[in-house]
Amino acid sequence: MAALWWVIGAFVLAGLEVFALNLVFGTLVVGALAGALAALLGGDFTVQAITASVVSLIGLAVVRPVLVKRFKVEGRFTATGTAANVGRPARVLAEVTEVGGRVKLAGEEWSARTAEPAARFPVGATVHVVAIDGATAVVAAPAGSPAAQAPPADPPADPAAGTPPSAPRQPEG
Repeated sequence: MAALWWVIGAFVLAGLEVFALNLVFGTLVVGALAGALAALLGGDFTVQAITASVVSLIGLAVVRPVLVKRFKVEGRFTATGTAANVGRPARVLAEVTEVGGRVKLAGEEWSARTAEPAARFPVGATVHVVAIDGATAVVAAPAGSPAAQAPPADPPADPAAGTPPSAPRQPEG
């Protein structure tokens, strides 16, 4: 009858392991089954408890670390949500400045702004997402490409026309 209680305990611990998935309860399951085996072999409760405890402790100290290392997912962390967009390229849909703009990122249209205050990206340019700020993609020039275009300076005065750069040029004729 004692072996049955150990087996029932093992099933309960196995159910807990299904939810925990950390192999702690799994090693306790093996200990409980060892206690059941001790009960079947005629050991009294003290022998059963010591057997279950020793097997569980060996499992926790030796077997579990090996299994955790074996089953641990190697490699880099897989980002999800908006964090997955950091590092991706985007195509400029509406000129992007430090104030705003629009980009196509991962098939979706996003509001965007530049990471550098004086940067400017024209329509059609490819940019690199360096951060996500709320619903805005913060972009910069891709690595290895020319830096962002600087804002155009005022054109020099046209001495032949005699007009300042800000005044509209009158057609000759």
